[in-house]
Amino acid sequence: MKNKPMVIFIGCCLVPLVLAYLALKLDWIPSASTNNGEFLTTEVKIKDWQSTEHKQWTIALNHPEQCQQPCAEQLQALDNLYVALGKNQGKVDMVILGAAQQTATPWPQLASIDELTPASLYLIDHMGLVVLQYPYHDEPQQNRLTQKGLLQDLKKLLNYSRSS
Repeated sequence: MKNKPMVIFIGCCLVPLVLAYLALKLDWIPSASTNNGEFLTTEVKIKDWQSTEHKQWTIALNHPEQCQQPCAEQLQALDNLYVALGKNQGKVDMVILGAAQQTATPWPQLASIDELTPASLYLIDHMGLVVLQYPYHDEPQQNRLTQKGLLQDLKKLLNYSRSS
C-alpha cells in the first residue's frame, strides 16, 4: 500500500519517455512539411547585406547576365508578387541578384551569387540568409503555383514574426 503512489509516480515518468523513444526509433513521427519552397542544402549568406537597411523578409530573383527569357518572365512575376502582397508590401522588400537587362525595374540590384540557380525566386531573412528557393518551371501554370506557394509561405512567416 505504501509503495503504490511511488509506482504510479515512476510509471507516469517512464511511460512518456519510453513512448517518445519508440516514436523516434520506429519513425512514427510524420515527416510532412508545410512550406511550399525548398530549403537550401547549404547555407548562403549575402555579402554586404547589413550595409543597407532591409525589411523583415525579401523576395529575390537571381538574374545572372546569361539568363534571358526565363529571367524576363520571373522579373514580370516579381512585379506581380509585389502587387499580390497587398497590405504586406511595407514588410517585404524586392531585390534582383545580378544584372537585369531592363533598366525600368524599380527593384534594387545586388551582386549575383553563383551558388543560386538562375531564374529562381528566393526568400531572404533580414540578416541576409537565403532561406527558401522557389525554382523556375517552363510551364506558366506551374510557375503561378510556385509563386502562390511563395506568398503562402511569406504570409505564414509574417504572422509568426508578428506573434513572437
